Amino acid sequence: MKTLYVELGDRRYPIYIGPALLDQGDLLRGHIAGRQVLVVSNETVAPLYLERVRAALGGFMHETLVLPDGEQYKTLAVLDQIFTALLSHRFDRNCTLVALGGGVIGDMVGFAAACYQRGVHFIQIPTTLLAQVDSSVGGKTAVNHALGKNMIGVFHQPSCVLADTDTLASLPERELSAGLAEVIKYGLIRDLRFLEWLEANIERLLDRDAAALTEAIQCSCRNKAEIVAADERETGERALLNLGHTFGHAIETGLGYGTWLHGEAVATGISLAADLSARQGWLNEAQVERVRAVLARARLPLNLSQQMTADDFLRLMAVDKKVKDGRLRLILLRDLGQGVIADDVNPQLLRDTLEGKR
Repeated sequence: MKTLYVELGDRRYPIYIGPALLDQGDLLRGHIAGRQVLVVSNETVAPLYLERVRAALGGFMHETLVLPDGEQYKTLAVLDQIFTALLSHRFDRNCTLVALGGGVIGDMVGFAAACYQRGVHFIQIPTTLLAQVDSSVGGKTAVNHALGKNMIGVFHQPSCVLADTDTLASLPERELSAGLAEVIKYGLIRDLRFLEWLEANIERLLDRDAAALTEAIQCSCRNKAEIVAADERETGERALLNLGHTFGHAIETGLGYGTWLHGEAVATGISLAADLSARQGWLNEAQVERVRAVLARARLPLNLSQQMTADDFLRLMAVDKKVKDGRLRLILLRDLGQGVIADDVNPQLLRDTLEGKR
């Protein structure tokens, strides 16, 4: 097992990474406040891992809640089921929520924990690659709205993140590839050596080589932990983690939540961001092709096949958390391994990228 920390002063918390962590009950029990625990999972993950988590809880009084699986259920209406369960079982403000699942479950349980009685403890047990390398770390919680993804939420840090790498064995290939989009992102925005390692090892990751997956998760979490420690509330550097996300969120909203996986939409967004970075004069064509090549080798989509127009993108991107004073801010690449926050992108260059003009 490897242990990293998100350094947030008295709210410092560990990220545990390794195999068979679900069976190490002392890890889980050591971060539970009070005696009441609600474990929230979904219909896909619960049959696989819920009983092992319940066994790890030992003598804690616990209840379980199983929600439907899918991005389309990341809504206020489904969130209300968590509040109903907490209230029905008379959970007090010293309770702990446990999120067992991917990014959707983690985001919703974190949001519920932030709101219930004005804030209770929660623990992340991510079971997808995307959640293990990104969404479980950093305290971003939210639900979607029909007009925009993750537009209703709050920052609320977990007590710990317990990433059992064995759970990736049950992950569908499409979900594994989707998680690699977020892994590749870290190399592109701030860690060129990691990008080079990924280029050399992408097939090992797709083959679920245990050592390679552990290395990728560790490097991703280390990068994210450093950024979150420096900029918890995304007033500066943390925005770089959104490379590809403004485009990607528009895709998810425009096509309907759940049509594309989050990582698939982000991958296409990264490809578009690289193209726009070249139009800005920052990347050369060889570098753009290098970005596209590593995404393609990860079996990720690079374009929409004309499913959305430039006007569709621009309309949806205008409803984005990174819009500030009416100006759209995009995360682009000044160089490989060097992300940049751009709030002065030429509108025509952006349209050219969205229309695929050459």
